[in-house]
Amino acid sequence: MNARGLLLPSLVALAALAVLVALGTWQIERLAWKNAVVAQVAARTAEAPAPVPPVSQWPALNNAEDEYRPVTATGRFDHARETLIYTVLSDPKGPLKGPGFWVVTPLLRNDGPPVLVNRGFVPEDRRSPGTRAEGQVAGEVRVTGLMRLAEEPSWFVPENDPGRNAWYRRDPEQIGRARGLTDVAPFLIDADAAPNPGGLPQGGETRLSFPNRHLEYALTWYGLAVTLVGVYLAFVVTRLRTRPQPLARGNDTEDD
Repeated sequence: MNARGLLLPSLVALAALAVLVALGTWQIERLAWKNAVVAQVAARTAEAPAPVPPVSQWPALNNAEDEYRPVTATGRFDHARETLIYTVLSDPKGPLKGPGFWVVTPLLRNDGPPVLVNRGFVPEDRRSPGTRAEGQVAGEVRVTGLMRLAEEPSWFVPENDPGRNAWYRRDPEQIGRARGLTDVAPFLIDADAAPNPGGLPQGGETRLSFPNRHLEYALTWYGLAVTLVGVYLAFVVTRLRTRPQPLARGNDTEDD
């Protein structure tokens, strides 16, 4: 095979190499981003709780500056408008885990519009409020927890179905509308681990650890790029060694 015969394989290998290197570099960039997020969340959750922001600040709330901010609010729970959001608690801080629900209850405040509170986790067999009546606390309460903005839609999470009362992700506006709370806050409070009477709901279950395998992925892509270079070089060497040799020209003889 001559140099022209290597042109197409070389172009294909070069394109594949560029893709692999780009994917590895993208994962390195994602690693830096994920490390910054983890550090930011750790620093933010260590702050002292502050009162929930006033209504005038609600339009400016965003994930970068407000997600996981420790906050407090005072009011009384409206248990009649409780909402159950399906979840599977796989890495609990408390004794309960597995399939179940987040118990989201409106907190009616005297100093502002209601705020939805994720009071914590209950297993499937305790979804009925009657099975955890002790936890349906009455009177004024002070809630401390982490601010959580609306959960973004995902391919892995079904859409909420208010008509069937089937909920799968946090959406304060949608939940508030379904429960007749037109002025509800655009965020929830994930309650801390302060125990509830009877032990349910199980609070303090906000997930604060995030999967971070970007370095592993980057090394995989870069490793494939190195492997591709090795395979290409072996291919070229093999083809050059096995290229057809020119036929030897015989010596002409003349009869005397």
